[in-house]
Amino acid sequence: MIDCFNLETAHLFGDALAEQHRLRHRIFVERLGWEMPSIRRMEYDQYDTPATYYLLWRDENGAARGIARLNPTDRPYLLKEIFPEFVTMGELPETPRVWEGTRFGVDRDLDPATRQMVIGELLLGCLEFALGIGVRQYVVLMPLLVLKKIFPRMGCEVELIGPHQRVGKDLIAPALCDVSEAILHRVRKQTGTTHSILTMPEVFVRERAA
Repeated sequence: MIDCFNLETAHLFGDALAEQHRLRHRIFVERLGWEMPSIRRMEYDQYDTPATYYLLWRDENGAARGIARLNPTDRPYLLKEIFPEFVTMGELPETPRVWEGTRFGVDRDLDPATRQMVIGELLLGCLEFALGIGVRQYVVLMPLLVLKKIFPRMGCEVELIGPHQRVGKDLIAPALCDVSEAILHRVRKQTGTTHSILTMPEVFVRERAA
């Protein structure tokens, strides 16, 4: 299962908020060499706000192993403010119907099969979250390998909206990812998942139903 929380509900998941910042530091600062602000081995930036939601995958011992950060595009977001030059096809969105996905990462210490499983479950979590609040598309800035090979293999096609560029040790690119029940069903089939993957606090479930 994947914990889904924001600043308001993080206390319901123990140390989840701090753990996702620590995992991000291990993945993006230590391994990939991205130049990002950090403190006490926790990576953060100005797009960690009360509007942000986090998806956190933990192993059987409770250790954080996978992360995704989600932000609405009707507020300031990373791709539009920091990397707009990456996008060469079309306009960047500014609507509550499109959210930005960033900091999508999995602990490299996991074996390859488990890494693939975690990637698939994080993708499912993003789709379930979006469908629950009426989001119809994600705009993302992710490694080219994930966008061109891993996501399509799992049943999620993406549309690149700019060329890839090198950031740190990785090649990354901007893309749009559609969200629909059909895509969710396809990814579940490809990953062998038959149930909801998200753990969300009751208050968020009530908000979705309102």
